[in-house]
Amino acid sequence: MSAPMMSPRSLRSALAALLFTSACATAPAPTPSPTPPPAEPQAASAPATPAPAAPLSTKGVTLPETTSVTLKNGVRLLLVEKHELPLVSFSAWLRGGAVTDPAGKEGLAALTAELLQKGAGSRNAQQFADAVDGVGGELEVVPGREGLVLNGSFQSRDTALMVELLSDMLVRPRFDAQELEKARALRVSEIASAKDGDPRALIGVYFNAFHFPAHPYGGSAVGSEASLPGISRNDVLGWAKANLGADRLILSVVGDFDAKLLAAKLESALGGWAKASQPLPTVPATAPTKGRHVLLVDKPDATQTYFAIGNTGIRRTDPDRVVAELGNTVLGGRFTSLLNTELRVKTGLTYGARSSLQSHLQPGTVVLTSYTQTASTGRAIDLALDVLTRYRQEGMDDAMLASAKAYVLGQFPPTLETGEQLAMKLSELAFYGLDARDVNGFAGDVSAASRDGVRTVLQRVLPAPEDLTFVLIGKAEALRDVARKYGPVTEMKISDKRFAPPAAPGR
Repeated sequence: MSAPMMSPRSLRSALAALLFTSACATAPAPTPSPTPPPAEPQAASAPATPAPAAPLSTKGVTLPETTSVTLKNGVRLLLVEKHELPLVSFSAWLRGGAVTDPAGKEGLAALTAELLQKGAGSRNAQQFADAVDGVGGELEVVPGREGLVLNGSFQSRDTALMVELLSDMLVRPRFDAQELEKARALRVSEIASAKDGDPRALIGVYFNAFHFPAHPYGGSAVGSEASLPGISRNDVLGWAKANLGADRLILSVVGDFDAKLLAAKLESALGGWAKASQPLPTVPATAPTKGRHVLLVDKPDATQTYFAIGNTGIRRTDPDRVVAELGNTVLGGRFTSLLNTELRVKTGLTYGARSSLQSHLQPGTVVLTSYTQTASTGRAIDLALDVLTRYRQEGMDDAMLASAKAYVLGQFPPTLETGEQLAMKLSELAFYGLDARDVNGFAGDVSAASRDGVRTVLQRVLPAPEDLTFVLIGKAEALRDVARKYGPVTEMKISDKRFAPPAAPGR
């Protein structure tokens, strides 16, 4: 699960948070311009593959010593004292997110999570926000596919208030009916706005719905225009009773405190919290699909096509996850990636092309995404497929590998600089059943990667050209013939209130 974003957030930010999955050290991908280009940018010559500026260091990052405490009710505490700054940060991870949404109630977990800080304990929504802001604190709730995350950062002198607010959110949320009404209406409005304007924020939702039919990963974590209006306060209360409980919680705290004293405060605040009333559901296994399948989402007023191409990839605990992320960096995980160089720099077909690995408790997706003018859709997709096929077959040369290693090793340490980042990492590792070696051994694993080793992993992780899921959002009238080139086509309208299309043949 990637680093969550601070509230308030736009739909694009909310979707990124709601679909958080992989906390592997993924290199930042090339970011498209805020508004899609009205015309193709001018083509430019491709830059040479950058070489590392200095010999690689395998020293990397080492996690600090952690005090681990498990309360009688199942709450797991991970405490790290850091006294350099008078700050205390926490990251509370609760198992059970969108995968627990009942059919037809997609978005229920996300709405419930949003309401946790909209009034809790003795404070209504405004009073709760004022309590945080009044001491210069930060607090966010990030709903995800397999869990809910609560992050916060306060001055150490306000640790008692932090514990009070956190325990109120978890144990005594109000779930105010008016706040639910506002949150639900806003979410529906944001989805409609994204469909009407720039649907890049939604293409992953369409991809998951089409690629994972009848699987929890296919449900829209953010909800839909069809599901959200039907979610009632009773639904929220029922979901909270079933899924919010002490046995689901992993709480990491990092900062300026005495671990023994803080553990006692947290036990006093959370030790009486009951367990969730229902067992955590098991997420069924996922696997790559065979053959090609195409979803065409008709947006009649579109002048561009937004597309995603991919299949099922790896889980968060895959033993080759570091090498897979290193390979993804070269394919589409940074500005100088193969995809961005071919589709943006050389040909000017887009302002951004990327690839991503989304890894969950079960294998998530490996997806290539970009957008282009309607008339150049076929050319852009063909070029993306050519890059994918050649890279999967040939791997990377020595210069690419050296550059990728230097880039990834340089990007990783800043992701664990702050107390909040460290708290999130500790909770994330515990969530997935990983230990400190995931961080401590990262630099060594990157440095040890070989060309042949990377190519072997790429051929396992990247989809074969004959086994691909395609999603195209654009003007269907102009795209039908193009779409048919890539496989059997299922159509739906962007005005449809659900993200899932009718069942496609053979799916």
